[in-house]
Amino acid sequence: MSHKNEQSPEDEMRPEYDLRGGVRGKYYEQYKRGTNVVLLDSDVAEVFHDSESVNQALRVLIKAAEQVEAGQSHKVSETKMTSEADRG
Repeated sequence: MSHKNEQSPEDEMRPEYDLRGGVRGKYYEQYKRGTNVVLLDSDVAEVFHDSESVNQALRVLIKAAEQVEAGQSHKVSETKMTSEADRG
Protein backbone atom coordinates (compact mmCIF):
# COMPACT_ATOMS: atom_id res chain seq x y z
CA MET A 1 0.00 0.00 0.00
CA SER A 2 1.54 3.29 -1.10
CA HIS A 3 1.02 6.47 0.91
CA LYS A 4 2.18 8.72 -1.90
CA ASN A 5 -0.06 11.81 -2.18
CA GLU A 6 -2.78 10.25 -0.04
CA GLN A 7 -4.63 12.65 2.23
CA SER A 8 -6.69 11.95 5.28
CA PRO A 9 -9.97 13.87 5.49
CA GLU A 10 -8.62 16.28 8.13
CA ASP A 11 -5.39 16.89 6.20
CA GLU A 12 -5.51 20.41 4.75
CA MET A 13 -2.17 20.31 2.96
CA ARG A 14 -2.37 20.07 -0.80
CA PRO A 15 -0.68 17.11 -2.49
CA GLU A 16 1.67 19.40 -4.44
CA TYR A 17 3.16 20.61 -1.14
CA ASP A 18 5.24 17.50 -0.64
CA LEU A 19 7.76 18.23 2.14
CA ARG A 20 9.26 14.77 2.36
CA GLY A 21 12.53 15.94 0.77
CA GLY A 22 12.96 18.75 3.30
CA VAL A 23 15.81 18.97 5.77
CA ARG A 24 14.89 19.65 9.37
CA GLY A 25 16.83 22.55 10.88
CA LYS A 26 18.56 23.47 7.62
CA TYR A 27 18.64 27.18 8.49
CA TYR A 28 18.65 26.85 12.29
CA GLU A 29 22.25 28.02 12.83
CA GLN A 30 21.80 30.95 10.46
CA TYR A 31 18.55 31.92 12.22
CA LYS A 32 20.20 31.59 15.63
CA ARG A 33 22.98 33.99 14.57
CA GLY A 34 20.35 36.42 13.40
CA THR A 35 19.62 37.37 9.85
CA ASN A 36 17.80 40.20 8.20
CA VAL A 37 15.60 39.69 5.21
CA VAL A 38 15.37 42.74 2.99
CA LEU A 39 13.13 43.11 -0.03
CA LEU A 40 14.78 44.97 -2.87
CA ASP A 41 12.87 47.20 -5.24
CA SER A 42 12.83 45.82 -8.77
CA ASP A 43 15.31 48.40 -10.13
CA VAL A 44 17.81 47.54 -7.39
CA ALA A 45 17.27 43.80 -7.84
CA GLU A 46 18.16 44.16 -11.53
CA VAL A 47 21.65 45.30 -10.48
CA PHE A 48 22.18 43.13 -7.40
CA HIS A 49 21.31 39.53 -8.17
CA ASP A 50 22.44 37.91 -4.93
CA SER A 51 23.21 38.67 -1.30
CA GLU A 52 26.96 38.64 -1.94
CA SER A 53 26.74 41.56 -4.38
CA VAL A 54 24.44 43.52 -2.08
CA ASN A 55 26.74 42.97 0.91
CA GLN A 56 29.81 43.98 -1.10
CA ALA A 57 28.14 47.23 -2.24
CA LEU A 58 26.98 48.04 1.28
CA ARG A 59 30.47 47.45 2.69
CA VAL A 60 31.89 49.90 0.14
CA LEU A 61 29.22 52.42 1.13
CA ILE A 62 29.96 51.93 4.84
CA LYS A 63 33.68 52.45 4.26
CA ALA A 64 33.04 55.61 2.22
CA ALA A 65 30.68 56.97 4.88
CA GLU A 66 33.27 56.31 7.59
CA GLN A 67 35.91 58.16 5.56
CA VAL A 68 33.59 61.13 5.01
CA GLU A 69 32.70 61.17 8.70
CA ALA A 70 36.37 60.99 9.70
CA GLY A 71 37.16 63.86 7.31
CA GLN A 72 34.35 65.98 8.72
CA SER A 73 35.43 65.41 12.32
CA HIS A 74 39.00 66.29 11.28
CA LYS A 75 37.74 69.55 9.75
CA VAL A 76 35.74 70.33 12.90
CA SER A 77 38.88 69.83 15.01
CA GLU A 78 40.89 72.13 12.72
CA THR A 79 38.13 74.77 12.85
CA LYS A 80 38.07 74.68 16.66
CA MET A 81 41.85 74.97 16.84
CA THR A 82 41.87 77.88 14.38
CA SER A 83 39.09 79.76 16.18
CA GLU A 84 40.78 79.24 19.57
CA ALA A 85 44.08 80.52 18.18
CA ASP A 86 42.31 83.57 16.75
CA ARG A 87 40.82 84.35 20.16
CA GLY A 88 43.92 83.77 22.18
